[in-house]
Amino acid sequence: MKKTVRDVKVEAKRVLVRVDFNVPLAEGKVTDDTRIRAALPTINYLLEHGAKVILMSHLGRPKGKVVDKLRLSAVPERLAELLGRPVRKLDDCVGRKVEAAVAEMRRGDVILLENTRFHPEEESNDPVYARELASLADIFVNDAFGAAHRAHASTVGVAEYLPSVAGFLMEKEITFLGKALAAPDHPFVAILGGAKISSKIGLIDNLLTKVDGLLIGGGMANTFLKAQGHEIGQSLVEDDSLDVARETLERAGERLALPVDVVVADRFDAEADSKVVPVGQVPEDWRILDIGPETVELFKRKLAGAKTVVWNGPMGVFEFPRFAEGTFAIARFLADLEATTIIGGGDVVAAVGQAGVADRIAHVSTGGGASLEFLEGNPLPAVAALEDK
Repeated sequence: MKKTVRDVKVEAKRVLVRVDFNVPLAEGKVTDDTRIRAALPTINYLLEHGAKVILMSHLGRPKGKVVDKLRLSAVPERLAELLGRPVRKLDDCVGRKVEAAVAEMRRGDVILLENTRFHPEEESNDPVYARELASLADIFVNDAFGAAHRAHASTVGVAEYLPSVAGFLMEKEITFLGKALAAPDHPFVAILGGAKISSKIGLIDNLLTKVDGLLIGGGMANTFLKAQGHEIGQSLVEDDSLDVARETLERAGERLALPVDVVVADRFDAEADSKVVPVGQVPEDWRILDIGPETVELFKRKLAGAKTVVWNGPMGVFEFPRFAEGTFAIARFLADLEATTIIGGGDVVAAVGQAGVADRIAHVSTGGGASLEFLEGNPLPAVAALEDK
C-alpha cells in the first residue's frame, strides 16, 4: 500500500498537488467538470487541515510550446465555485514570479499553476525542471490517476525531491483496480469492447489468467467473428489480428462469449438504414455498428451471478443514438447488479454517463490509458514513485 495524504502532516505546509484538470473546453468555459470534482476530496482535506495548496496539471498536447487555447485559464473560475473560495491562477509553473506568488501564500490559499506541458522538459521528465517544480513545496501529493502511466516531471520527477503520497482519488483508483486484479470476488466477468484487439492484447492476456467469463462486443468482436469464419460485410476488422483472435478463442474456451446477433447499417452514419441480423448474415455492403438484442440477453445471463465486473470499451458506435442501445442496456444492467462494478476507458465512461447510471456503478475510473495499463498488469510509473506505507 502507498502512503496517502492522511499519513503526512500538512498544516502550514506548502503542498504541491498533481491533479488531472485535462478537461474539455468550449468558448473559454469548462464543458465537463467531472475531473475537477474528482479532485475536490483531496483539495478540501488539505484546506481543512491548514495547508497552502499549489495545484498543477496538464491540458491537451501543446508539445512543449505555449498554446493559448490550452491555457488552464477557464479552470479556476469553476474550481473556485466548487471550493467556495478564490483560486489564483499563475501564468507559468516555474520561475521567479511563481516563486514570489508561492512565498506570499497563507494557510487555506489555493494557487493553480499554468499547463505543465508548456515546457518541453515536462514530458522528457527533465530533472532540472522537476527540481524547480519541487522547490515550490514541502510535500508532493499525486491525485492524477489519469496521468499515472506517464513518467513525466510533474508525475514522477518531483517525487525524487519531496515526500510523496497519494491523494484520495489516486488511492481509490489503486484500491478498486488493485483488488479486481489481485483478489476479486468470484465469479469475475470482464466485458471488452471498443474498436481494436491490437490495443488490448495485453489486457486480454492478463484477464484470461483471472476471469470466469469474458464478453466481447464493439468493433473488436468483428475480428473474432471473422476468425470463426463469419462474413462481416464492410465492418471494421483487423486482418492482422486474426491469428491472435483464434489463439484467444482457443485459450478462453467456453469462458468467452461473442455476439450472436448484431445491428448493421448500410453506411457509417447516424442516419443510416439499420436492421438486426444474426451473425453470419451480414449483407455484403453493410457494416456492424452494435450488438443485437439477443446478444444483450446472452450477456445479461453471463453477468447475472457475477460478483466482480470490469468493463473497458463500448459495445457499439454509441455516439450515434440508434447504435447506442447495446452499450446502454449493458450499463443499465450493471447499475442494478449486486457486484463490484468497475468501468474504465474514456469512451465507456462517457457512455455510462449518457445512460444516466454512472452514480450506480461502484467505481468509474478517471484514467483511460492508466486504467488500461493497470488492468494489463503493468506498473504505473507515477504510482511506483510514491512512498510505501
